[in-house]
Amino acid sequence: MGEEMIHDTASFGSDVKMGKYVKIEENVRIGNNVTIGDFVIIKQGTEIGNNVIIGDLTILGKAPAANSNMARPVEKSLSPLSIGEHVVIGCNTVLYTGTIIHKGVFIGDLASIREKVIIGEESIIGRNAIVEMNTTIGKQVTIQTGSYITADMLIEDHVFIGPCCSTSNDKYMGEGNYRHQGPIIKQGAKVGNNATLLPGIIIGKHAVVGAGAVVTKNVPDNQVVVGNPAKLLTII
Repeated sequence: MGEEMIHDTASFGSDVKMGKYVKIEENVRIGNNVTIGDFVIIKQGTEIGNNVIIGDLTILGKAPAANSNMARPVEKSLSPLSIGEHVVIGCNTVLYTGTIIHKGVFIGDLASIREKVIIGEESIIGRNAIVEMNTTIGKQVTIQTGSYITADMLIEDHVFIGPCCSTSNDKYMGEGNYRHQGPIIKQGAKVGNNATLLPGIIIGKHAVVGAGAVVTKNVPDNQVVVGNPAKLLTII
């Protein structure tokens, strides 16, 4: 076995730089000026645009799995992972199949992005952040280190989410009597460090959630909430 395992149906653009012990499966398409680190695995059908950088020990196009106790069955027919131009992907990162990463996105080391996720242009997914399935993230969004972005969530353009934010989508914690719905964060909103957002709430446009707040109700546009439970901040 050589240092590289490349399926003969994979296609490459010009000036592709490849590290050691890279595995590329069938029908992968890689654009021009792509840099691939050491010990990278690119699963079947993955599409990678021009000028992409992929860090060491990363897996692209991973298929989802489940057991009998999980609420969601695995979808068997997912589109290939699609990575746009000028995307930077850190080391030890896992991106699942069925996901679309648009132009100019930066993904930090150790991040995990599940299936059926869309990430808009020029957004940032921080180190060790987790983005669960069926979530849409807009353009120029910043999600900082260690944040947990739950499944079935919508984050509009120009949102800022501070480190270690936690979100949830199941109001009754596994009882099976609630349609999964993560928070909706409207355009330009800001969420502080260690904030917790409960299922189905709406954070309004340009609203601010203070650090450590536990948000249990909708936050109106242009308002600031703080505390546990979060309440509107009154300035005297």
